[in-house]
Amino acid sequence: MTRLVNFSDRLVNHPWFEYSIIGVIIINGIILGLETSSTISRLYGDWLYLGNDIALGVFIVEAALKMLALWPRPQRYFRDGWNIFDFLIIVFALVPATGQFAMIARLARLLRVVRLISAIRDLRLIVAALVRSIPSVGHVMMLMSIVAYIYAIMGHHLFHEHDPAHWGTLGRSLLTLFNITTLDNWTQIMNAAMEQHSWAWVYFVSFVVVGTFVVINMFIAIIINSLDEAKAERPPEMESPITQEQLLSELRAAQATLERLEKRLQQGEDRPKQD
Repeated sequence: MTRLVNFSDRLVNHPWFEYSIIGVIIINGIILGLETSSTISRLYGDWLYLGNDIALGVFIVEAALKMLALWPRPQRYFRDGWNIFDFLIIVFALVPATGQFAMIARLARLLRVVRLISAIRDLRLIVAALVRSIPSVGHVMMLMSIVAYIYAIMGHHLFHEHDPAHWGTLGRSLLTLFNITTLDNWTQIMNAAMEQHSWAWVYFVSFVVVGTFVVINMFIAIIINSLDEAKAERPPEMESPITQEQLLSELRAAQATLERLEKRLQQGEDRPKQD
């Protein structure tokens, strides 16, 4: 049993095991995309189903090997949130794809593509940064909501008579401002308003500056800062594994250092004899 546990531990921690799982996920994602084509499904449906079953089998074997590597306490597998996520994907994939559960089973297959996040360390780091940034992003969204609410009321009072399609109600005004935030044809809305008020450009340009350039850049700054913090605090297991070449280089450097120390010790022992 000990040999099997050691073999499982070496296997699941080997870089090529990780690369193989990533490859299976990518191939399975391609299969899911091919299933959307009625022609391909009609001609190669059996092969596509077989590919899905093989991918599911690989994921089950992967989970079993990871649990076996933690023997005699396989329950430690569930201490990692990403492992729980992977295990739930397997459970959902086992739902029969027939009857009232057919749609649920098809949607559950899509979660296998999301497994790329758990399989690639850098993607996990990005997700951790996004989660870390949620409180600060919430404050920025609150600030943006206040600004948009004020501008929506202003826009309604200023332009609702001339352009009710965009400013007729508070809800339409908010939707128009959201559209302006995306910079999608916002100049057309501004030109329509300037037909009534020549100075309306001040309203639109000021909102674009505040709502787009300032607030969006704040979002970006918060996420970048969270990503830097996540990188600084990431656990050792997320670091890239040391390669054989790096290990040999470090061993050679350590050997050279030991040889220099040995020479110095020999020189120190020879000096009293010469005296």
